[in-house]
Amino acid sequence: MKLVYADREGRVYDHPDYLALARSADQAVEILEEELIPLPAGATLVSLPGTRPLCMDPASGRMLPLPGDYEAVGALLPQGFTRLLLPGYVKADRAAVLPLFGYTAVVWKDGGFHVAAERCDDPEPWNPLNCPPDALKGGVDTLLARYPDNRLYEHLSHCALGYECLTASNTFLQRLEGAVPVSFSCNAGCFGCISEQPEDSAFPSPQTRLTFRPTVDEVVQIMLEHLRTPESIISFGQGCEGEPSTQAPLIIQAIRKVRETTGMGYINMNTNAGLTDHIRGIVDAGLQLMRVSTISARDDHYNAYYRPRGYRLANVEKSIRYAADKGVLVSLNYLIFPGVADREEEVEAMIDLVRRSGVKLIQMRNLNIDPESYLTLIPPAQGEMLGMKQMLEIYREELPGVLIGSYTHTPAGWLRKQERESRGSECR
Repeated sequence: MKLVYADREGRVYDHPDYLALARSADQAVEILEEELIPLPAGATLVSLPGTRPLCMDPASGRMLPLPGDYEAVGALLPQGFTRLLLPGYVKADRAAVLPLFGYTAVVWKDGGFHVAAERCDDPEPWNPLNCPPDALKGGVDTLLARYPDNRLYEHLSHCALGYECLTASNTFLQRLEGAVPVSFSCNAGCFGCISEQPEDSAFPSPQTRLTFRPTVDEVVQIMLEHLRTPESIISFGQGCEGEPSTQAPLIIQAIRKVRETTGMGYINMNTNAGLTDHIRGIVDAGLQLMRVSTISARDDHYNAYYRPRGYRLANVEKSIRYAADKGVLVSLNYLIFPGVADREEEVEAMIDLVRRSGVKLIQMRNLNIDPESYLTLIPPAQGEMLGMKQMLEIYREELPGVLIGSYTHTPAGWLRKQERESRGSECR
């Protein structure tokens, strides 16, 4: 497993003499064969600016930074893949922060790139290579011409063409899960928020948040255009907005108007679920799928990252339980980080939460963050570090009725995934 590294111009090499190392939290670790899979289609190799690669001298077994003026390399994985290890690196400047991406350890092995990851879902539907630029541009032009006064379509066109957001792109390609952002405000101040950061933050926001409150008609137009097939999904709560349930009256009106016209497809909301009264109203209006974001089932860790305003984890659990009891298929959008999510106390707390609340799917989502900043923010480990691969195995054993995945599924899709997992063909 040879070291992969980059020069300052971004050219990537494998080293003939040094072996690759990885990181679990802040610990340098060796990479095991069973932790590696070939670099997936749609993955991207990136250099980690301001870092030096960590490697091992096979002759002495010594761990050291790679001599010379080089940078560490990581992989950004597409949907469907869960990272097991971070790239091995040290920072030249400890105060510097990395851009908000989910870096995964990458090596050169058997004549090709391999990553420390596990496939937890079918990657094909969300493969960015399946988003043809010409078809996307055509879809954007068509819907902007059809709805010239709809500000949401204008906003989403920038997300699709500028940021290459796949959910926004799906809105114009009219497939899979589409986006309908509604909120410019939030009831949390997430440390790693990708759409809004304080002016003095070390993290530049990689995208721009929605700046207006859409009308009910603007929302309904997008929903009706997208809900044209039985398996279509339209989703409130995007990376370019705040917490959608802060706009509960708007969402409730939109859902009711849409369901007066069509029963096709599924209405989903991606939410922190902290505003339980608002969640109840949205569920009662006809919400069918709900994906709840969390980084931990432990209060101290959750509060350190989410910085909730006026709610706590207990409110989140009440929201999940209410939705599940009303027949909503509830997923967790679980933001995971090697060396943290696999801590013994984190796994135990999450299993207890899932068992109590009625969650049916845990979406393992790679946390986009600067590792040092995150590790400084959260409480220190209390128990054993289990390893990410063992963590996934424990969840499958302890929660047999709960699926491990990567993105939102409809009830029919959930059943198909369950069948594939029972045959052992879904994850590896």
